[in-house]
Amino acid sequence: MGKYIKFFLVGILFGIVLVKSEAVSWYRIFEMFKFQSFHMYGIIGTAILTGVVLLQVSKLKNIKTIEGSELNVPLKDRSFTRYILGGTIFGLGWALCGACPGPMYILLGTGAFSILIVIAAALLGTFVYGIFKNKLPH
Repeated sequence: MGKYIKFFLVGILFGIVLVKSEAVSWYRIFEMFKFQSFHMYGIIGTAILTGVVLLQVSKLKNIKTIEGSELNVPLKDRSFTRYILGGTIFGLGWALCGACPGPMYILLGTGAFSILIVIAAALLGTFVYGIFKNKLPH
């Protein structure tokens, strides 16, 4: 139970950082999709660079997971259709509602209760994908 409290506290801290950096701001996201500001590209680029560096360091130093097992990142299937089509749908949803999945809950925590409609739609979309997953081109 103690590790879940740690995750909860890290999540709260991460939410505060995203709010303070304006990464959950609809206006910042709107600027990004109109290529009017570097702000969000800088945040996303920093996150990608940090992830790459930390993953390489963890491989070099043989860092273990919380459970003590070896860190294993499975390879993804290579498919042009799945990433272009999926990325386009994800990007359109992000542009239309002004939030990607993680920040939706942060926005709810800030009191933007209209985001509940977006969260419900995202959950419905995930459910529908689960139903049709085997019939879609992967």
